[in-house]
Amino acid sequence: MVPIYWKQFGGIDSVEVIAHRSLWSLATLLALLFTTTGFGPVAAALRDPRMAARSLLTSSLLAANWLLYVHGVNTDRVSECSLGYFLVPLVNVATGRLLLHETITRLQWTAIAIAAAGVGWMVGQQQETPWLAFGLAVTWGSYGVLRKRAPISAAAGLTVETIVTAPIALGYLVFLEASGRGAFWGGDASTQCWLASTGVVTAIPLWLFAYGAIRIRLATLGLLQYIAPSVQLGLGIALYDEAVTSDRAIGFFCIWSGLAIYTIDNLASMRRSRVMR
Repeated sequence: MVPIYWKQFGGIDSVEVIAHRSLWSLATLLALLFTTTGFGPVAAALRDPRMAARSLLTSSLLAANWLLYVHGVNTDRVSECSLGYFLVPLVNVATGRLLLHETITRLQWTAIAIAAAGVGWMVGQQQETPWLAFGLAVTWGSYGVLRKRAPISAAAGLTVETIVTAPIALGYLVFLEASGRGAFWGGDASTQCWLASTGVVTAIPLWLFAYGAIRIRLATLGLLQYIAPSVQLGLGIALYDEAVTSDRAIGFFCIWSGLAIYTIDNLASMRRSRVMR
C-alpha cells in the first residue's frame, strides 16, 4: 500500500526524501534495538571491516532502490514500479538455485515458468524499454540475496546499513537547510510529520523482510513477493487512472497462477514432512 504514502511527497525532491528516509529509519532502528537486543551486535559488525564493507554495499543497493521507487511513484509510473517488483521473484528464484543450491520440485519449476512467462509477456508489451523496472528488480533482488547470506540479525544488519550511509544523508540535509532549500525546517507541521514518519514506514517492513529472508528459501520468498506488486498494480489502475490492457491482464493471470501452484505444492510438502515426523 506504500504508493499511497509516497504520493504525499510529490512536491519534495526524491533525493531529499531518501536522505530523510535514511536518518529517520536509523532513529527507529536504534529505538528498536534499545528495547530488544541492545547494541552489541551492531558495534561488533562495525568493528569488522568485511561486515562494514558488505553493509556499505547493501545500503547502497537499498538507497538506489528507494530513490528509483520514490521517483517512479511521484512521476506517475506506479505500474512500471510494480513491473519491477514482478521481476524480483525471478531474480530470487534463480539466485537461490544457482548460488545457494536450493532444491526446487518439478511442480515448482512449472509454477516458476508460468510466472516467468507472465512477467516476460508484460515486459514485451511495453512500448519502450522499462529501465525503471529493471533497476528496481536488480537493486532489490541483489539486496535480498546479500541480506540472506549476511551473518547478522535482521535488526542489527539494517541498523549497520543505515549507520554507514547516515553521514552522507545528514550532510546533504544540512546543506539543503543551510541554503534555504530544505523541506523540513521551512515546511509546515504536516510536511514535518510526513518526513519524520518515513522511519517507521521504512524500517519496520524492512526489518520483517530481512527477518524472513534469513529463515525461508529464496524461491519461496521470491514467489511470495508477487503479492506486493500485484497490490501496487491495482492501486495504479484504481486510484491513479493508469491504463489496464488485456495484455497486462494476461500477464497478471499467469503470475498469480504460478503463485497458486507454487503455494499448493509448498503446503503439500509441509504436510508430508509432518506425517514423516
